[in-house]
Amino acid sequence: MAGRDKTMEIVSASIKQTQEIASKLAKYLEPGDVIALVGNLGSGKTVFLKGLAVGLGCSKKEVLSPTFVLMRRYQGKLTLNHFDLYRLKALRQLEQIGFEEYFYSGAITVIEWADRIPDALPQGYLRLEFKILTKNKRLLKFTPIGTSTTLSVNGERSRTIGERYANYLRDLQEKKIKLSQRYTANPKQDP
Repeated sequence: MAGRDKTMEIVSASIKQTQEIASKLAKYLEPGDVIALVGNLGSGKTVFLKGLAVGLGCSKKEVLSPTFVLMRRYQGKLTLNHFDLYRLKALRQLEQIGFEEYFYSGAITVIEWADRIPDALPQGYLRLEFKILTKNKRLLKFTPIGTSTTLSVNGERSRTIGERYANYLRDLQEKKIKLSQRYTANPKQDP
C-alpha cells in the first residue's frame, strides 16, 4: 500500500471513545511501528496516546506529555516511546538523543507534533490527524504512509505496515471493533 490511498476518518464523541479507539489499535501493532500524531493543542493527541498505552499494557496514569524532555518511555507488553516535539527548535535536538535508534527499535514509537519533522520520519508509519469539531467531538483521520515491512521475531517479513493498519481501519469502518459509544466512520465532510 502506498501513500494516502487508504485514508479513513472517524468522529470520536468523547475522550473515553478516543482512548478506546487507540486501545483497540494496540493489538494490530508490531515491534518497530511508528505512529505520527498531528493536530492543534487540545485536539486529543495525548488522550489518544494514553489509550494506546493502556492497550499495550502500560499504566495510563504514567503517560504524561514529555514536553520538556522530548521523549519518555513506558513499559507494557511492548515498549512505548513517546516523543512530544511541541517545543522542538531544531532537528539537532532529536539527533542529540539518537532519535533514529528509537524509531527503528523493537518498540512502538508515537510522535506528537510529527509534522515538525516530515523528512525525519521512517519510510512506513501511520499518520493520525486530529481536528477539533466541538468541545467533545474530534475528527480522527488515519492515513497509512509508505510500504515498509517489519521483521517478526524469527526474522521473517510480516505484513506491511499499510496492510496491518488497513485491517484495523477496515474493522473500525465495518464496526467489528466494539466501542462503548456509537461512532461515525468516514463521515461526509463539507467541502
